[in-house]
Amino acid sequence: MRRKNWRLVIVGLILVVLAGGFLLFMMSIAGRSNDPVALMRTVGQVSGVVGALGLVMATVGFIGRKT
Repeated sequence: MRRKNWRLVIVGLILVVLAGGFLLFMMSIAGRSNDPVALMRTVGQVSGVVGALGLVMATVGFIGRKT
């Protein structure tokens, strides 16, 4: 039997939601930037890393550990 770590699952899902929200928020601001392509490239990389980290945290927490 494995015991799920719900704290990791919740924090991971929150990170995924925050990464998506950050990406959408920055998409609305990108038009006013001097270099919107470079801005969105950087924002996409950051959002991707944070989203992937959150997904890994949620997966590891959902799998859990042996008791």
